[in-house]
Amino acid sequence: MLTLAIESTAHTFGASVINSKGKILSDIRDMYQTEKEGLEPRKVADHHENIGDTVILEAIKKAKIKIGDIKLISFSQGPGLPLSLVEGMKLSKEFSKKFSIPLIGVNHICAHLEIGKLMTKAKNPVFVFVSGANSQIIAHEGGKYRIFGECLSIALGNALDKFGRALGLGFPAGPKIESLAKLGKKYVELPYTVKGMDVEFSGIVTHAINLFKKGESKEDLCYSLQETMFAMLVEVTERALAHCDKNEVLLIGGVAANQRLCEMLKIMCKERKAKFYPVPVKYSGDHAAMIGWQGILEYKKRRIEKNIDIKPGWRIDQVKTVWIK
Repeated sequence: MLTLAIESTAHTFGASVINSKGKILSDIRDMYQTEKEGLEPRKVADHHENIGDTVILEAIKKAKIKIGDIKLISFSQGPGLPLSLVEGMKLSKEFSKKFSIPLIGVNHICAHLEIGKLMTKAKNPVFVFVSGANSQIIAHEGGKYRIFGECLSIALGNALDKFGRALGLGFPAGPKIESLAKLGKKYVELPYTVKGMDVEFSGIVTHAINLFKKGESKEDLCYSLQETMFAMLVEVTERALAHCDKNEVLLIGGVAANQRLCEMLKIMCKERKAKFYPVPVKYSGDHAAMIGWQGILEYKKRRIEKNIDIKPGWRIDQVKTVWIK
C-alpha cells in the first residue's frame, strides 16, 4: 500500500511516499530558515503555503508513481504550531477530496517513536525525545505511551535556539552551538535543575545569556550549556530505565543529531549494560516519511475520522496505541 504523507508541524514542510513494508520511495523537505531572527509562526505558515504544492508534487514525481497508485494520505494532525498545522491539513484535504483517497491524521510524536523503532533494532525502549518544542522521556507501559519526565517550561531545542538568538546565530541555532561548543576550553558553572523526573532549561539559558552579555566566551558558554543540559537529560533517562525495568534507549527528535548528546547517553547505557540506539541523523528531525509510516500502522486498526481538524496540544499519552500488541 502506497501512502502519501505530509508533515507541517513546525519549521519544515515535508512530503513523502512510503509503502506498507516501510520502504521510503521519496522524502522531500523544505525548511524555513533565518540568518539572525528566530522562528515566526506567521512567516512559517506563509512559507508552507507557498511551497506546499511544489513539495508534494516533487515527492510523487521522485517516487516514480502516479497519484492513482496512492491508497492513503497521512498528515501530521498535531501537536505543533497551529498556523503551520492548518496549512498541512488544508493541502491533505484538497488532495484527498480531489482524488478520492482516504485521509488519516496522526500524532507527530508517535510518528517519531515508531520511525525510530523501524530504523533501529530497538523493540521496547525508553525513548528520549528531544526537539524544538518537546523534551520528553517516554516508554510504552500499561497499553499506551506514557511520559515519565519532561521539560517544565522551554524544551531543549527551543532553549538552544533562544540562546542562539542572543548570540545572533539565526535559526536553527543547534548545529551552530554544537560547532562552537567543540571550541570551548573551560566549563562555566550553570544552574543544574532536575525536579524529580522533570527538567527545567529556562533559567539555565537566561543565566548563560547574562554571562555572555558580561563578556564570557561564547565558545565556553556553548560547551557549558550543552554539558549541563545534556547531563540533566541523561540523569532522568537513567532513572526511567530503572523505573521501567528496560534495557534499551532510543534517541529521537531533531536534537538527536547532536553527537555530544549521543556520546553521553551511550556512556550511560554502557555503564548500565543497556543498548543505545540513535535514530539515523537523516531522520532525526521532522520529515514526512515518519508521518506516512504512522498512518500505515494505524490505518487498518482504527476508523477513519470524517471531520478531521488539527490538534495543536495533542499529547502522546492521549493516543490509543491500537497498532501495538
